[in-house]
Amino acid sequence: MLFSVLLVAGIVALDQLVKYWALTVVRAAGEIPLIDGVFYCVYTENRGAAFSILQGQRWFFIIATAVAVAALIWLLKKKFVMGQWGRMAVLFIIGGALGNFIDRVRLGYVIDMFDFRLINFAVFNVADSFIVIGGIMGLIYFLFMDEKLRKAQLHEPEQN
Repeated sequence: MLFSVLLVAGIVALDQLVKYWALTVVRAAGEIPLIDGVFYCVYTENRGAAFSILQGQRWFFIIATAVAVAALIWLLKKKFVMGQWGRMAVLFIIGGALGNFIDRVRLGYVIDMFDFRLINFAVFNVADSFIVIGGIMGLIYFLFMDEKLRKAQLHEPEQN
């Protein structure tokens, strides 16, 4: 339990620190090339979701995030997600969701800063990265691991 709380807190802290840097340094610089022509740091305010969809729906996102995080915590408590890989996937998603939740509540928008221009991708942030990585991990978990873990649990001897 302590590991889970520390991991989520670490994700949120990293996200908020990078957003603070974007606000104080990147915004003043305009843009900072990390790999010229490919990857830049820019300061943007996203009032929607990924790819700026649903612009201006702040309260929808605040409520949806609160419900989603509560549901994910419930899934963990009920041990619906088993194994370290599955739990890490859920914790990554929770940490990322809370990072963006804080921005929406505090600022009314989410600060984004990573601009991958090679393929004209959406500008994103640390929280978004954890949500996507957690989602991919969760997909791998449910496709390849969940059933095996459940079968293994059925065959374990009962402990008093």
